[in-house]
Amino acid sequence: MSTIVIDPVTRIEGHLRIEAETNAAGVVTSALSSGTMMRGIEIILRNRDPREAWAFTERICGVCTVVHALTSVRAVEDALAYAIPPNARHIRNVLMGSQLVQDQVTHFYQLTSMDWLNVVSASQADPGAASRLQTCLSRWPNNSPAYFEAVRQKLANFIATGQLGLFSNAYWDNPGYRLPPEFNLVLFAHWLEALEWQRKVLRMQAIFGGRNPHPNFSIGGVPCAFNMAPNAAGVLKPAPGTTGIDQAGLDLVQSCIADMRAFVSQVLRPDVLAMAGFYKDWFTRGEGLGNFLTFGEYPQDDNADTAANLFVPRGAILNRNLGDILPVNLRDTGEVQEFIGHSWLGYSTGKATGLHPFQGETTPDYTGPQAPYQNLDANQPYSWMKTPHWKGHPMEVGPLARILVMYGKGNVAVRDHVDRSLNELDLPFRAMYSTMGRILAQSIDTQVVADQLQVWFNQLTANVGSGDFRTHNAAKFDPSTWPSVAQGVGFTEAPRGALGHWLTINDGKIANYQCIVPTTWNAAPRDSSGLGGPYEMALLNHTLAVPSQPLELLRTIHSFNPCMACAVHLVDPRQEEPIKVTVRA
Repeated sequence: MSTIVIDPVTRIEGHLRIEAETNAAGVVTSALSSGTMMRGIEIILRNRDPREAWAFTERICGVCTVVHALTSVRAVEDALAYAIPPNARHIRNVLMGSQLVQDQVTHFYQLTSMDWLNVVSASQADPGAASRLQTCLSRWPNNSPAYFEAVRQKLANFIATGQLGLFSNAYWDNPGYRLPPEFNLVLFAHWLEALEWQRKVLRMQAIFGGRNPHPNFSIGGVPCAFNMAPNAAGVLKPAPGTTGIDQAGLDLVQSCIADMRAFVSQVLRPDVLAMAGFYKDWFTRGEGLGNFLTFGEYPQDDNADTAANLFVPRGAILNRNLGDILPVNLRDTGEVQEFIGHSWLGYSTGKATGLHPFQGETTPDYTGPQAPYQNLDANQPYSWMKTPHWKGHPMEVGPLARILVMYGKGNVAVRDHVDRSLNELDLPFRAMYSTMGRILAQSIDTQVVADQLQVWFNQLTANVGSGDFRTHNAAKFDPSTWPSVAQGVGFTEAPRGALGHWLTINDGKIANYQCIVPTTWNAAPRDSSGLGGPYEMALLNHTLAVPSQPLELLRTIHSFNPCMACAVHLVDPRQEEPIKVTVRA
């Protein structure tokens, strides 16, 4: 038996340690997932004005910044029964949707594609063959032999320096890489294009939020105004003496949405489908639990019961049963609970008790290894992560969960994309429950939301065109009108999955604030029965071709798109080497 340690896992947000036990055949028989930094945002927020909480929670992560701010704003609005204008709802949907599309494109190319494409091989590709391959995949205009030769030469020159930079510490000689050089070159060219693409499309975040990262938000709406008014002919023109979003700003947003949809449909989706065809065996590995959870996102009307009016519905799936999508109540103290039996945290009620976030506590209680790189003990606390359950079940969250819930709920677009993709790959539906299934689901999720962005933007422009320019409701901005005690729940579907903020307000101040982020669900340590979280269970039964090169473990972990920065928040003062992989017999 050998112990493989990856500490930290790179190409993710934050610090994650993975330990895996393998048998003599190199098969993983046990795995541990450890968040190695502590999150303290909940402690920082105590006794603060709830209206400023979003500005703190937004800094939980520097990548998916919109999601924490909006979740926090929604929690306060829920506690105070605070309605928002239709324009604010449309703008929030556009902000959330554009965040998801940008984030998931970035995840595939910048964070996970290097597990599947070989950049050294790409430098040896035939540019003409790469051009023909690109032409077969889609009508994307960057497809000439000259274009691919320029990319190949740039990469070859970089490799020739002997300093691979961000491509170092990789396993380019691992037999697990299967793509032909020409497809490697196509994917690497798109890796470069995705960097420039995201810089352009994120301008829409600045139009509505003033900046990116960390756009501005506001309780009761959005902190932007329209610089428009109808003239005598009924045509919207800039309003004299006012500032705000004008027609040029809306035109820029429309351009960004068009660019998003084009890149997703002509680059991301064809690349993922083609890549998956070379790795079809990865549709049988890395499932995990078979339980899936969504909190829902994108309100479709102004009904107060938002859970019933969401584009991405709220729901739970147990044991792959898509025929019975179970309802989820985020306020019910018997549904969502967090346990700390294997966490470096303490509860006043003891280690064995699970707490709903309304009663949740954040109290550090470190009892872990004192020496660097000392192995973790599965019988003791071994992570700064809590272990959340829904009705007693560990759950996977993320794009796969969203796609499965939407498929089970009968979303026409999702069903069409899933069925056509599986037919093209000649795979059964059960293939979705896998490492490659997550990657495929993420691409479908990205396409569906990118297309829906146009719908939400059309709703916004139609409402503005009708003469409704309201973006904020100031009715309850005075704390003297608030109840002395109030509780609220905010939710979103972040790119990485179900995100919830729960807060209690006492006499106008935050008495308790608890976040359960997607990676808390997915990277959770074992529960009291010894059942691992999604990461730990998904790694079981992987066979490592080269034990000192745990490429297989990285592929499955990266398929979840980890964001440990959301889950934990302290810096390692040792600042030791960026990655260390050890194999102990």
